[in-house]
Amino acid sequence: MYQYLLIFFLFTAFSCSSQVQYNYEHPIPFNPKNYVCYRTNSTMIIDGKGDEPAWLNDPWTDSFEDIEGEEKPAPEWDTKAKMLWDETYFYVYAKLEEPHIWATLKNRDDIIFHDDDFEVFIDPDGDAYNYYELEINALNTLWDLFMLWPYRQEKGPNYLFHWNIAGIQTATYIEGTLNDPSNEDQYWSVEMAIPWDALIEMAPDKKRPGDGDQWRINFSRVDWTMDIKNNQYEKQKGTNGKPLPENNWVWSPTGFINMHMPEQWGYVQFSENIAGSEKVTFQKRIDEEVKWALWQLYFQQKEFFEKNKKYSSDISIFKIPEINACPFNAELHTTPTLFEFTANSCEGNGTWHINQDGRIYFVK
Repeated sequence: MYQYLLIFFLFTAFSCSSQVQYNYEHPIPFNPKNYVCYRTNSTMIIDGKGDEPAWLNDPWTDSFEDIEGEEKPAPEWDTKAKMLWDETYFYVYAKLEEPHIWATLKNRDDIIFHDDDFEVFIDPDGDAYNYYELEINALNTLWDLFMLWPYRQEKGPNYLFHWNIAGIQTATYIEGTLNDPSNEDQYWSVEMAIPWDALIEMAPDKKRPGDGDQWRINFSRVDWTMDIKNNQYEKQKGTNGKPLPENNWVWSPTGFINMHMPEQWGYVQFSENIAGSEKVTFQKRIDEEVKWALWQLYFQQKEFFEKNKKYSSDISIFKIPEINACPFNAELHTTPTLFEFTANSCEGNGTWHINQDGRIYFVK
């Protein structure tokens, strides 16, 4: 009898050791927004008004949501954006409804999100590294910085703070009065012309996008809750005397109060069609399922490292995601301080790779 019990316990211990021990569930379903960016062949005047025929014929994005997703309260004020492109520039226009428009920061590269602001994030090659962040307030004060990698990597300075985009054009327009609490305003708007010369430095093949190419892009709006005291705007404070947390309203929610999650940003597909001409249907890329499955394995491996101070070489302890596009046959390559998950592409020859630094890339 004792022999049977011993065998049973050994079998149970072995079975438990081979069972899945880790899983990753994102707070919201993986469903980034998408948008078709049409071309313009007319001269764009960057004045913040967005009243050129190209803009009037261009579709809006969906209205912005809370950064944590639709389960959170809907934003109090509506925000939408549009995108266009030509040979020289990538254009962005945004309209932000707001009954009390205020701004204080006036110097380029001030920390603009300390004011209400509008923000643009661009990852041309979608590898979650080397991406662009632009922030602007109602005074048309710009903060443009280059992000080397997301903050979650925690491996030294991750941005070029005083990096400036040469040749960028920006403007804001206010339907109302700035910094005047005595009346209610309607909206403020932002218009940008971002030179391809800057963006292609991190683009695939160092080229501007062609017809059908897709880039990872997102937009954010920071909105502070304000009080009016002595005919002046003042950030509303909590019981601790500090300003209440800002609202974060975004085009494509990330699931966390964190914009620096490029894997959750929206997809922008570029089209050679002129805005207002023949409509183009956004084409979902089936390999995006493969990439998201690799991200889920990445977060599981990171959790293992937090608990064990090393990386696991045993892929069986992780929950292997299932995808609809094709068989997902992930492999794990690891050392105590490095790892890489790989999986075959669903779209052709080649493999997707994600490493311990959270960089995802394709190898033919």
